Amino acid sequence: MALNPFLVEIDRYMLDCSAKGLSPKTLKSYEQTLRLFARYLLDNFEIDDVKSVKAEHIQAYIRSIEERGKFTVSAEESPVNYPERRVDFGKPVSKTTIANYVRNIKAFYSHLYSEQLIRSNPLKDLKNVKPERKIKVMLEDNELKQFFRSFDVSKFDQYRDWVIARLIFDSGARIGEILEVVPSDIDLRSNAILLRKTKSGKQRFVYFSQKTRNHLKSWIAFKDRYTDCNYLFPTNRGTKHRIEGVERSFRLRSRDVGLQITPHLLRNNFAKRYLINGGDLATLSRLLGHASVEVTSQIYLDFADKEVMKKYRQHSPLENLDI
Repeated sequence: MALNPFLVEIDRYMLDCSAKGLSPKTLKSYEQTLRLFARYLLDNFEIDDVKSVKAEHIQAYIRSIEERGKFTVSAEESPVNYPERRVDFGKPVSKTTIANYVRNIKAFYSHLYSEQLIRSNPLKDLKNVKPERKIKVMLEDNELKQFFRSFDVSKFDQYRDWVIARLIFDSGARIGEILEVVPSDIDLRSNAILLRKTKSGKQRFVYFSQKTRNHLKSWIAFKDRYTDCNYLFPTNRGTKHRIEGVERSFRLRSRDVGLQITPHLLRNNFAKRYLINGGDLATLSRLLGHASVEVTSQIYLDFADKEVMKKYRQHSPLENLDI
């Protein structure tokens, strides 16, 4: 069977992306998007090379995504994991997902053009799809207490994930960044953690409270009795913990108390509470590892009316002046 030239270029592109140090999650997103697009082009237009693609092909692809529904197409001939059994099988694909697909495909074609593998970029004038923005909820104090109390800290895995949850909420670090931490990255004198492997590729410090310092000390002593794994948060088998494992743990624990909590939601709530308590955007942007303050400012769009009211009452110009 002859090689598909389109797939060959995808493989070369993925090697280039990997060499740039992109995260495994980003690499997976790129490859999945491009292989699905290649499958669509072959099945619907008999196109198997990158030079034959035009803007109308990706426009047709976007329409097909909107019409087909989730998990109804696989990049491989033999899909696994029984996608038809998923509760969201066939449901509409979100604008955010479509926006990511378009962005990934455009990045691929920009690469092909910059490497002079194509004479012109057929997608350079294609407009990006505006992703839908879902408001992230502000967790109430009692909800946070319920969530943290749902962990059975007498068990290795739940104790570990309880400490992880508290660290995310206290520092604002991403879950993927936390799982890369080793004990030597932690400075217990200044209550700081050096994040060496970050989304941006740039190292940064995050900080934690005295409460979290005490929990980290206790956790390190506990885990060292059961494993010699160098990661701060290993599995109970002594291997590296995975993002999916933490997400599943949070989902189970929060479901037990009628909530839906993810690592990213805790990070977002850290940011909201930091701002409500008087923190500034520039500092928050550095703590979160955002590329710019403009990205951080989007958090304000998540504030509900009662949160805006609370922040106003804390910082009312007239209320805080004796006039």
